[in-house]
Amino acid sequence: MKPARGFPFFATTHDAITTDGERKRVRRVRRAWLKTAAAALAVGLFGAAHTAHAAPLEELKLDYAYYSPESLVIKRNGWLEQEFAADHTQVKWVLSLGSNRALEYLNSGAIDIGSTAGLAAVLGKANGNPIRAVYIFSRPEWTALVVRKNSPIKTLADLKGKKIAATKGTDPFLFTLRALHTAGLSRDDVEIVNLQHPDGRTALANGQVDAWAGLDPHMAAAQIDDGARLLYRNVDFNTWGFLNAREDFIREHPDALARVLKVYEKARVWIAAHPDDTAQIVAEESKVTVPVAKLQLSRNDFSQPQPGARQIAALKAAAPILVDEQLVKSGTDLSAIIDALVDSNVAQPVIATASNGAK
Repeated sequence: MKPARGFPFFATTHDAITTDGERKRVRRVRRAWLKTAAAALAVGLFGAAHTAHAAPLEELKLDYAYYSPESLVIKRNGWLEQEFAADHTQVKWVLSLGSNRALEYLNSGAIDIGSTAGLAAVLGKANGNPIRAVYIFSRPEWTALVVRKNSPIKTLADLKGKKIAATKGTDPFLFTLRALHTAGLSRDDVEIVNLQHPDGRTALANGQVDAWAGLDPHMAAAQIDDGARLLYRNVDFNTWGFLNAREDFIREHPDALARVLKVYEKARVWIAAHPDDTAQIVAEESKVTVPVAKLQLSRNDFSQPQPGARQIAALKAAAPILVDEQLVKSGTDLSAIIDALVDSNVAQPVIATASNGAK
C-alpha cells in the first residue's frame, strides 16, 4: 500500500511492515514528521494571530518607583488592573529602588516596562539592554549633591579626597561625575561609595560619607527631616524620567503597550488636577511625610510626556561623560544608541487621543 501523499507512512498498515527494524524506522520518521508539522502549524497560527490581533496578554510586568509619581498613583488606584480586567491579564508590580534596578529587571525580562532616568537608559542600551524609551513620566530635578547641615564643605572643589555615596548606574551617579567635571575633578579625585539611594541618605546622616548624590523623595526627606543642605544643583544635569519598554514587548504587544501609556496619561492629568491627593499617595507609598512629598512633587514637571527631539538633544549633550569615565566600550557610537533608544512613535497617538478627549 502506498502512503498518502504529503503524510509519510501514515497510510502504511502495520501488517505491511515485515521486520522490527522497519517498524522502528517508521516510528522514527513519524515522530520527526509530527514535530515538523507541529512547528509549522504553530508558526502559521502565530502569524495569523498577529495578522488579525494579538492574543490577550496573560501577565503584564512593570515597575513602580518612588521617583515616578504616576506609577504610585496608578498602582494605588488599580487603574491598570481595571484596564486589563476583561482580558484576565494579571498585573505584576515590581518595586524599583533606582534606575540600576529597573534596568536589571528589564534586561532579565523580570519586567516588560520600567522607569529610569534618561542617561541611565542610554548607559543600559549601550551595554546591550534591549529597551526603547516610549514615554516621559516627568521632567524632574530629582537629584543634587547633598551634605549635612553643619558640613564644612562649601563648594564642589571641597569634595576632593572626600567620600560620596552614589548608586552606580543611576542619574545621581552620573550627575555626580558631571558635577565634578565642572570643578576640574574626576572620579579618581573622590571616593565613591556604591549605596542604594535610601542607604546613601542614612550614611550621610551617620557621618559615614561626606556627601551624597541624593534622589527624591529621599533627598527631600533629608532636607526637611535632617536639615541636610543641597551643595550643588543643576537642573540641566538631571535627565528626563523615561518609561522604557523591552523591544520584544513593543513588537509582540503593541496594543497592550498603548493601553499602558493611556493609563499613564490618565495619571499625568489626574496629578495636575489633584496635587494634594497625589502628595498623600506619594507620602504613604514612599513612607515619607506629606511635606516631603510636596517638596518632591514641586521639583517635577509633568507637562511634556512626548519623547522626541528635546530628549535626544539633552542626552547627546550629556553622553560624553559616559566616554570620559570609560563607562561604555571604546568606539561606542552613543549618538546612534540615543537615536535608537528614544522612540517618539508609540506615545504620539496615545497622547493625541487623550488630548482630544480632554477638550
